[in-house]
Amino acid sequence: MVPATSRMPWQVSFALLAAIWGCSFWWIKLGLAYLSPVEVAFTRLLLGATVLLVLCAATGTRLPRRVATWRHLAVVALLLNSVPFTLFAYGETHVTSVLAGIINAMTPLATLGVVLVAFPEEHPTRARLLGLTTGFLGVLVVLGVWQGLNHGEVLGVLACFGAVCCYGVAFPYTRRHLSGVADGPLAKATGQVVAGTLFLVPVLVVSEMVRQPMHRGPLNVGTIVGMSALGVLGSGLAYVLNFRVVDAAGGSAASAVTYLTPVFAVIVGVSFLGERLNWYEPVGALVVLIGVAFSQGRVRLDWRRARH
Repeated sequence: MVPATSRMPWQVSFALLAAIWGCSFWWIKLGLAYLSPVEVAFTRLLLGATVLLVLCAATGTRLPRRVATWRHLAVVALLLNSVPFTLFAYGETHVTSVLAGIINAMTPLATLGVVLVAFPEEHPTRARLLGLTTGFLGVLVVLGVWQGLNHGEVLGVLACFGAVCCYGVAFPYTRRHLSGVADGPLAKATGQVVAGTLFLVPVLVVSEMVRQPMHRGPLNVGTIVGMSALGVLGSGLAYVLNFRVVDAAGGSAASAVTYLTPVFAVIVGVSFLGERLNWYEPVGALVVLIGVAFSQGRVRLDWRRARH
């Protein structure tokens, strides 16, 4: 059996991927209406793992068998799933889904920073340094630092930045340790999400034992729909779509989803959650994306001509 996404033009997969990841921050907000941040992270991973396991069974895909592969998948699961999913959920208890989605757009810059430190062969070119500097200035604009932040907002922003930093470490780690593994993308993704789910089991148990569950309202349809979409789409189907884009158009094209994700996050946050969009947030996001474009070589400057 072949997944339906394999018969879909990669451009459609690309658009769907951007929409799903952009809407994830809205769905997190819906989940937080009833669940704690740890419960949100665990539920989305459990649902995502279930979807991926079903896909593996339907396509006859076998999970990785080498211990070394599982060791690396465990590291990636922590850095790409368990920890950042929890941090983003916690962050959204203090900041809007719009701001969380914009902060997520900084992932390529965090990844570049890690790559430059961890991979000596990756030289800090002028374009990369310009991209990092521009992105940093964009972050300051997004946060509206001239206005100051209250204590809750600081905690939320730090949590979201912590999640982005996890992504920044996870992507180069995956590149170094899992890119040459013989197991297919679906097998690796399934192993990763399953491991991420298992890591959160003891965290969930402890969090429920040390305090009363942070249920702030009755369980409603919005929470159920939001968590279902977050798990099945955001932590399940999205991986398949991402692999589809990478296989059909390459990693460079797949990374361009960064430019569309915050657009969807802003649209749904304002439209469905009634969140306020400050003028400096989209302006700062644009500056951040320009920095990403510089760092990825999508915008090139003729440095020799600039000197004359």
